Amino acid sequence: MNTFVHKTLVVQLHAPGTARFPVLAHLGYDADDPFAVTIVFAHDGHVLAQWRLDREMLAEGLDRPVGVGDVRLRPADTGMWHELRLEFLGEPRPDGGRQRAVVHAWAPAVAMFLRETREIVPPGREQAPVDELLADILATG
Repeated sequence: MNTFVHKTLVVQLHAPGTARFPVLAHLGYDADDPFAVTIVFAHDGHVLAQWRLDREMLAEGLDRPVGVGDVRLRPADTGMWHELRLEFLGEPRPDGGRQRAVVHAWAPAVAMFLRETREIVPPGREQAPVDELLADILATG
């Protein structure tokens, strides 16, 4: 049985003071880490950023605004397109503000990726290896 899902999408990056431009987003899901989705953003063979998101938060962001910390998601319609707007807040700047980037992804492609992850591990069936984690912590402490 396959325990990993990977999709590469072309998304639109919109940083402050710039127009949108295309970058690749590599979405990954591993059943061994069932609550998380990894997104790696790349352009011209260079990794721009990597984020780990909660799988359920990503799904909820397709339907309604979610997130209050460094990651905020919400659906966005741009006429013909249904997009997922992902806002990422980064390191603080010297002026007290924070680095910020917005990514626009085609919502049906993200939804299809999430459907594939649910075929591997349905919601509510996730299991975390808490006993193993505690054993590792206690062994190194």
